[in-house]
Order: sequence, then structure tokens, then C-alpha cells
Amino acid sequence: MFALVDCNSFYAACERLFRPDLQRRPVVVLSNNDGCIVAGSAQAKALGMKTGMPVHQARDLIARHKVEVFSSNYGLYGDISQRVMATLETLVPQVEVYSIDEAFLDLSLVREVELLPLAQQIQARIARWVGVPVCVGVAPTKVLAKLANHAAKRYPATQGTVVLTDPLRREKLLALTPVSKVWGVGRRLAGRFEALGIETAQDLARADSGMIRRRFSVVQERLVRELNAEPCLSLETQPSPRQQVIHSRSFGEPVAALPPLRQALSDFVSRAMESLRKESLYAGRVTVYLRTAPMGKPQQLFPDTLGAPLATATSDTRVVVHQAQGLLAQLWKPGYRYGKVGVILTDLRGRDQIQDGLFTQQEESGDRGGALMAVMDTINQSGAGKVWLAGRGMPSDPHSVWAMRRAHLSPAYTSRWSDLPVVR
Repeated sequence: MFALVDCNSFYAACERLFRPDLQRRPVVVLSNNDGCIVAGSAQAKALGMKTGMPVHQARDLIARHKVEVFSSNYGLYGDISQRVMATLETLVPQVEVYSIDEAFLDLSLVREVELLPLAQQIQARIARWVGVPVCVGVAPTKVLAKLANHAAKRYPATQGTVVLTDPLRREKLLALTPVSKVWGVGRRLAGRFEALGIETAQDLARADSGMIRRRFSVVQERLVRELNAEPCLSLETQPSPRQQVIHSRSFGEPVAALPPLRQALSDFVSRAMESLRKESLYAGRVTVYLRTAPMGKPQQLFPDTLGAPLATATSDTRVVVHQAQGLLAQLWKPGYRYGKVGVILTDLRGRDQIQDGLFTQQEESGDRGGALMAVMDTINQSGAGKVWLAGRGMPSDPHSVWAMRRAHLSPAYTSRWSDLPVVR
């Protein structure tokens, strides 16, 4: 038996946590550079403000209905997410963090009569301890748990909790659910299913699993079995090893000169390497990605990438920045305006998997600069201050035109002392 806990309108809910005046007002959260709507409260969605809608198309709605607008505050969302997951761990023995606002729970030791009370307790505790509303779906498989959670969100009479242990209730829900709403069925796959007459989740559950495997793959066969309450997907409490780390971002405005591109790349490499070190990994290859800006006067639009192996796999930001800057210099062409740059770290491995060269000196090994990087990470994570490589430049630097637009950014309520809410 599994449960899926999903936070409702998570980004908007996080913004409301320290703004009780917004509890009944429509709220939307914008994408990087404040370009599109990426999340909205129930009130905002009722006004027709959909995910992916460009902000300029929603300006009239925002002004007419006094919609509160926020830039994405990922630090806040990540911190609140950790609190939600920590709260879940006080109630169940095993939690699989599926995304920033979703988690699967193992309820195999819970008696059937206790499933609904536990689901309601989960909902109440997160609301009380964290302040974020959630819906809970419980079922014998992960795919059905996802479906139960969808029903908990869609049907107000459920009060946010659905337990699918009754076969008749399960059949009724499958019949009401379009096949496109089944977990793992995207738009393209849904079209292929519909061409075979499979239009609902019930149709897919009743399909011959062998035929589905022959026409599609074993992945889709598992969907059929899971919809029939046959568990094929287990709880994954340990994340799979990373294959790559990517850090990229669109600029607030097009950039033509090389110096600001170098600053942006230095910043992105630093952030990517911080993520790498959190998992005690070393990078063996770096790739730089550069894309022209699709705005302003007509110009040739193209993305371009260039990669190179590192002499020795490393976790030292300085080594990777040096390599990445050399690749950027080869990619950059004068006369073009660029809208995005990024870095991709691959060939990731642990320290015990690094093979130093026969004549490699200590300062050239994978541990080069390890102590310095550890000190930098400690300072940056403790909140005592911020240190970075000089190549990133200063915020006041005139070259910092690459900085992301975040005109509606909320305070860092949970991670910066100066932003703590004041109660009067």
C-alpha cells in the first residue's frame, strides 16, 4: 500500500505562508526573468491564468483582479519542501521524495481501517507544522496512488484524501479518468492509445498487457498491471546516482560582449560545482552551452555546444571554470547577441573511482583545492557571508547585465536573518 502526498499550488502556498493577507487573493509565481506564469493559486487558475501563460497576456487580468505577482524564490521553496518531507518522516518509516512538492510513502504495515485516519493525520500535521495544504491519495500501487491524489484534488467532497482499497470505487474512478491523466502517459502516448480506442484509464486497465508490451514497451505494460492493483514499482528511498549536473539560465537582456558572458559562466559553473560537492562527486568532463537571443532585430538563431575532458576528475571549481572559459572563448562570435549560457558536468564519479596519472602531482589530483572548496562551501551554507571567485564579478559591476530579472522577489524568510518577519 502506497500513499502519494502532493502539496497544493506549492509555489503560491509558500509565498502565502508569511503573507496571511493573501490567503483569499489570487497569487501567481513567474518563471526565470519574470517571463511566464509557472504556478498559481486556485483563485488565479479560476480566472483563467494557466501555467505557461506569458505575463504580458495576463496583465489585464492581474490589474483587474488585483492578482499578487511573485518572482520565483527557489531558496524559499526548497526550504519549505524540506520541512514538508521532514514532517512526513515523523509519521511513516519510509519516504520517497519524488519532487519538490511530492512524496510517496510506504504504508504496507498499516491496517486497512487505519489508512483513511492516517491520510487525514498527514494532511492535518503538515498544515499545522508547516502551513502548506496537501492532498493525499492512498492505493495498492504507485500509479493508482497518483490517480487517487488526482481525485483528491479534483473532487471537493473528498476533502483532500482518497483511499482506493474498494475495487468498485477504483473502477468508477478509472472510468472517469481520461487516459492522458494516467501517470506516465504524455500527450503523444495518449494519442497513440486513443488511436487504439483506449480513451480512459479503465480502457487501459482492461487492455491486454501482452499486446501493450508488443506495441509499446515493458514500461507501458507495467502501467496496465499497476492500474489493476499489481505493484510493479517499488519505493525508491535512495536517489539514483547522478549522470550529469546542468546549470544554465536565460539572461535578463541580450548580451553581446564576451566579459559579461564570462562572468555569467563563472557563476553557473560555481553553482554546478557546489551541487556536485554536496554529493561527494567529481567531474571528468565539462561542456559549455551558448545560445543566441530570440529578440530584437533579426539575427541568425542557433545554439552551440563545446565540451572537453578534464585532465583529472575534480571537485575544484577553479579548475572547471578555467576549462569552461576556454571553451566559451571558442564558441563566442562577435556581432551576435546571446540570450543564454550554461554548463554541463558529466563523467561523474566518486573519489574512489578516480585514476590519477602515473606522473600526476598532488596539486593536480582530484583532491586539488579540496580544503579550500570545503571552506567556501561552509561559509556560503552557514549564512555567515558569501565568497566567490573574482571571475563572477560584483553585483554593481556594469558587466552584470546577464543577471536574471526578479522584480517581484519575496524576502528569504527562512534563510536570511535580515528577512525574518516582524510581528507588531
